[in-house]
Amino acid sequence: MLAAERQEFIVRVVNERGSARVSELAELCGVTEETIRRDLDRLEEAGRLRRSHGGAVSVRDADLSGGPQEIPYYEREITHAEEKRRIAEEAVKLIRPGERILLDGSSTAWYVARILPDMPLTVLTNSVKAAAELGSKERIEVLSTGGLMSHRSLSFVGPLAERALDDFHVEKAFLSCKGIHPERGISESTGLQAQIKRKMAEIADHVILLADASKFGVQAFARALDLGAVNTIITDRGLDEAMAESYRALGIEVIAV
Repeated sequence: MLAAERQEFIVRVVNERGSARVSELAELCGVTEETIRRDLDRLEEAGRLRRSHGGAVSVRDADLSGGPQEIPYYEREITHAEEKRRIAEEAVKLIRPGERILLDGSSTAWYVARILPDMPLTVLTNSVKAAAELGSKERIEVLSTGGLMSHRSLSFVGPLAERALDDFHVEKAFLSCKGIHPERGISESTGLQAQIKRKMAEIADHVILLADASKFGVQAFARALDLGAVNTIITDRGLDEAMAESYRALGIEVIAV
């Protein structure tokens, strides 16, 4: 495969998945990781993708008008699926019977809803998929925010959803995001998603961020939270230990599974 062909293949893979790791791309292309890193540098310079810690993410967040868009839910659901399942399994271990918790509209939070045992629990969510998943669990009380439905994320956003959150308080909020940056904090694809994540954190005693390693070092379009708002990060073992320690130094518990 010529360098130009390989780079076009890399862009296609990253766009299809939303993100990809250097190790994955090296295996797919049959070249060294150093070769892939050089390719990613050139592609970022050309504006074809954006580098992240350990890999690259798609830049398909801009529509023709220049405004940001979310990656469709069906794509996010299958991207880094195994990592998200492990992260969700670890998150469920933190949930106790009788608690009030919040699940956001992320695909990782949907994995939490899917494996959550049927126990006495109150779950507040803006996710259509999570609410539907929990509907068959009779001991769990499910509350939905309502609001403007984002068709790409299948979640409720906007002023109505944000006002609904004002009426509640939860012990734990399980949130995900588009990017985690050591200086710029937690970010999202759109302003609406950033605003509702900010409101969710405000009504929770403990904020648990569910994020696979590909999201670290990424600055997405809209800033949602400062790192000081996060108590715990659950990620996968792909996160560099030195980077994990930098977040622990900020007082954040980091769990890698």
